[in-house]
Amino acid sequence: MHNPKKITLAFLALVVPGVACANAGVPMLFLAMPAFLISLIPIIAIETLYLAKGLELPISRSLKTVSISNVASTIVGIPLAWFFLVVIQLVTGGGGAHGIDSVAGKVLAVTWQAPWLIPYEEDLNWMIPIAGLVLLIPFFFASWWSEYFVSKKINRTLPSINIKRKVRNANLITYALLAVWPVGFWVLSNATK
Repeated sequence: MHNPKKITLAFLALVVPGVACANAGVPMLFLAMPAFLISLIPIIAIETLYLAKGLELPISRSLKTVSISNVASTIVGIPLAWFFLVVIQLVTGGGGAHGIDSVAGKVLAVTWQAPWLIPYEEDLNWMIPIAGLVLLIPFFFASWWSEYFVSKKINRTLPSINIKRKVRNANLITYALLAVWPVGFWVLSNATK
């Protein structure tokens, strides 16, 4: 049975914006996921063509492999990687503001604290895109490994090492293209100044 107190509190948190804390930080997953979802169709197209040629698969088989593996990495792999990074950030002391008044502080704020940015309001215009670029690195590895695992299961007759290399290379191509999102955000945020 549902707890009516919890439902009421959740409803109030959604309806009454003042209940939410404005200084709670920026969970970067919620900024990255729309870009990943919008990019999903072009990524599937690019990776389908790459794997069809690289693994000598019929285009329909490549499309099936890439579609299933990319949906899995987008819905499961990337959020799990982000959650793991947030846990590491919090466990190692990155959950609090340490200041960005030095170069080292700025670097730590967009690397160590990239999964959940501390809300340095005046500096978020450059912090969000840099943290987005930093997060592309662990997200790449999460995508590569989850897509490799799924692709290997779908294509059991192909040598695993070939699948591993080709999925890695396909992800290198598409992640290079995904870097356009944070760079574009940075350009747009600076153009409005």
